[in-house]
Amino acid sequence: MVALLPGMRALGEPPVLGIAAFALFMALINASIKPIVQTLALPFSILSLGIVALVINWLFMELASWLAVSIFGVGVGIDGFWWSVLGSLIMSIVSAIVGAVIGD
Repeated sequence: MVALLPGMRALGEPPVLGIAAFALFMALINASIKPIVQTLALPFSILSLGIVALVINWLFMELASWLAVSIFGVGVGIDGFWWSVLGSLIMSIVSAIVGAVIGD
C-alpha cells in the first residue's frame, strides 16, 4: 500500500522495517480484535451496505500505525484522513480477494 499511495510513507530506516512493524500490528489486530468488532457491528454493517466494514478497517489501520510508531519508533505514516480511507479501501478489497482464494 505504501508504494501505491503517495499519502502513505514508511517511517524508519530501513523502510522495510517500518512496513514490517505496521504489518505485524495489522495482523495482530485482524486476528484478535477484528472478528469481535465485526460481529458486534454486523447489524449496522447490513444497514449501511458494508460501509461500517470500511470504517472498521480504517480505524484498525490508524491503530496499527499508531502502535507501530509508538512502540517500535518505526511504522507507516499516513498523511491524512482520506489517504487512510483509501488505504483501508484497498486493504478491504485485497482482504476479500485473499479470503475468497484461500477460503476464509
